[in-house]
Amino acid sequence: MTDRNDNLTSFDAPPGALRRLSPLVRRIVAPNPGAFTYTGTCSYIVGEGDVGIVDPGPADASHIEALLVAIKGERLRYLLVTHTHRDHSPAARILKERTGATIAGCAPYAPPPDLELTGPGLDASHDRSYAPDILLADGERLSFGALTIEAVATPGHTTNHLCFALAEERSLFTGDHVMGWATTVIAPPDGSMGDYFASLEKLRGRDDRLYWPAHGGPVKEPQRYLRALLHHRRQREAAILERLEAGDETIAAMVARIYEGFDSHLQRAAALSVFAHLEDLIERGLARADGPPRLEARYFRVSE
Repeated sequence: MTDRNDNLTSFDAPPGALRRLSPLVRRIVAPNPGAFTYTGTCSYIVGEGDVGIVDPGPADASHIEALLVAIKGERLRYLLVTHTHRDHSPAARILKERTGATIAGCAPYAPPPDLELTGPGLDASHDRSYAPDILLADGERLSFGALTIEAVATPGHTTNHLCFALAEERSLFTGDHVMGWATTVIAPPDGSMGDYFASLEKLRGRDDRLYWPAHGGPVKEPQRYLRALLHHRRQREAAILERLEAGDETIAAMVARIYEGFDSHLQRAAALSVFAHLEDLIERGLARADGPPRLEARYFRVSE
């Protein structure tokens, strides 16, 4: 995430505590707070009796134990994974070993052929041990107990990102695609700004009444918030075009002006976000590079 949203819905559950959110949804927050995870990864227990867990989280022993205690006396049917970043999926393998549950959800991470464009960093954040039993394609459904979960493909943050819709409550588990506390990181080559925009527009065509993100509290007015996210990204796009017009040719120069005063620990994330926007602008014919798009390339505005 790169841009903090201070207009948050209250989020007061401490890590490890089980909290009832709705008749069908409970939540435990993993003890992995940080600049990219906020208070920690939200693992959602869905259903009663026969249950699923959305985003089981990191391979943290205390978090895994808290989940097992929370579902004691119930049957864990599915471990549902939105994407393979290591704060989301590693606990799935351990919980499967402990319970016999089925891992279902996104495809395993496949390193892009042009990974060298961005250098090491976010590629290392993927869980290479993730091995799903069931790959869910867009629109595919799983039923357990008295509920139905539908996969909604939302590439952008990662190529393999899924959201999960809970039909009985018209709610959507949005992983890192939409979060109430910050905008998500879009980091090429695995992340794609064009795909991210398309996935946001896809959610605008749905009628979900509530979002449960993997970090932070719920998004209670999804359509309004989606419009705000799109507006924010278009403002960032406009700022990049302005810097190109002003003669800034490098991503480093643009980050220094656009993200002036930004936390130094997040400078790389900011650079990758600008890179993602530039890739999209090049695809749309609004910018060009002095060669293949890469972090170290020089960029120029294309006159309309």
